[in-house]
Amino acid sequence: MTQTWDSGDLPVLPRITVAGWIRVFLRGLALAVLVFGGLAVLVLVRMVERPLFGVNRPVTPHITQFVCRMAFLILGISHHVQGSPMAARGAVVANHTSWLDIFALNVAKRIYFVSKSEVAGWPGIGWLARATGTVFIERNPSKAHEQTEVFHTRLFAGHKLLFFPEGTSTDGLQVLPFKTTLFQAFFEPSLRDEISVQPVTVMYRAPPGMDARFYGWWGDMTFGSHLVATLAQARQGSVTIFYHPPLKVADFANRKLLALACERAVRAAHSDFLDQA
Repeated sequence: MTQTWDSGDLPVLPRITVAGWIRVFLRGLALAVLVFGGLAVLVLVRMVERPLFGVNRPVTPHITQFVCRMAFLILGISHHVQGSPMAARGAVVANHTSWLDIFALNVAKRIYFVSKSEVAGWPGIGWLARATGTVFIERNPSKAHEQTEVFHTRLFAGHKLLFFPEGTSTDGLQVLPFKTTLFQAFFEPSLRDEISVQPVTVMYRAPPGMDARFYGWWGDMTFGSHLVATLAQARQGSVTIFYHPPLKVADFANRKLLALACERAVRAAHSDFLDQA
């Protein structure tokens, strides 16, 4: 992760008690069986689904959604949704706080993440990403046309592609300026008049008595230590997903104006949520 903002000192994670380590073991085991068992089923189903339907995935996304719903039950984190995921063809953009976003954003709507190409090679996470239909992109101008064609194919197949325009995860207490580069693909003639972009705000409420940034994953934090701390909690917090009205790409003159409109929608809900804390 690349940290390009001032988050202050990292939160001090609570000391894990004996009971906490028991929860780590039991929840961790259940989560591993769920995720990798679900992955095995998904791969087997995809072997049949792919020759019959090609890029379309009428069955496997439901497996992903089931796994994500069950993951929150295992973790004990409550999940809430406000607003409605769009039915129209298009993409989704959201703020990025934690690895938990991957589970949270899959619960209410079948989505496909857009990620940097390096993620494909990460142990464990890379396998999961490839199996669940993640679109991998390279930060190389020479690949722009090729990647736009991939977006076109997936979007016209009805896939909701999800971007994190901040470019990095945060502590959950702020929204970073949205990078506009990936928005440019939506202005290609074959896409501009056909798709919409839905801004989504993801907000976490920390466990009682914990640092408000508890679920944030950023800077020099390791995935392992953050996962263990999350698994160990006796009383968990919550995550709320806010779906904002979709924005038609054709209503905007350029990528910067579209990105700004998305950022403002995400930031407004983010600020309102924090004000209610």
